[in-house]
Amino acid sequence: MTDLSTLLAENRYPGRGVLCARTLSGDVCGGYFLTGRSAASRDRTLLPQGDELVVAPAAATAHDALRHYVAAQQTADWLVFGNGEQVSTVADRLHAGASAADSLGDLAYEPDPPILTSRITALLSRRAPNAAVFGAARPSSGSRTSANVMTLTVKDLEPGEVVLLTTYRSDGVDVATAQPFAESVTRARTPEELLDELWTSLSGEYRIAAAVLDPGASPGAALLRSA
Repeated sequence: MTDLSTLLAENRYPGRGVLCARTLSGDVCGGYFLTGRSAASRDRTLLPQGDELVVAPAAATAHDALRHYVAAQQTADWLVFGNGEQVSTVADRLHAGASAADSLGDLAYEPDPPILTSRITALLSRRAPNAAVFGAARPSSGSRTSANVMTLTVKDLEPGEVVLLTTYRSDGVDVATAQPFAESVTRARTPEELLDELWTSLSGEYRIAAAVLDPGASPGAALLRSA
């Protein structure tokens, strides 16, 4: 498998991404990152807010639901993180008793034509062996306006294994919907090293913020890097 650093470096503008990884020392972690091209997209950061991790404006500006949202929160059983307001929707469904797969169903991609950005979400079990369930609401490559909704369950990650979803595949100019998911490997021994690998692999031209999350801890205690 391609290593995580190469996978990210070869995708100059990946948009936003979610990942689950097991470090070489055995820690299971979640990861989330933001990249942006426009001034509005770059005017954001990741901030802890109580028991949540939020994408907030870096400067005083009006709230925009597509740019500002809860990026990570937790339920009794799951760490939930993703690239939009669906994170709160999925967490509410889980609180109401929905299964992991059902909580990710019936979501829509973002209403941001012409790109139609996928909504990507990861659920990471807060209990060993820390299974992960990914969801992606993606636009059709045809004329349908309804979303293609994918769910992927990942169990028993081996040390060094990573599963990654990004919104885009882009050279920084042309933007396309990314492949549904990618498997890769990491050399990180610890969550701190995973964050460093994630951050340094993203293009310095576009990276905004990144986080590594411990499923057993509050998202508000995430390890963070920002531009």
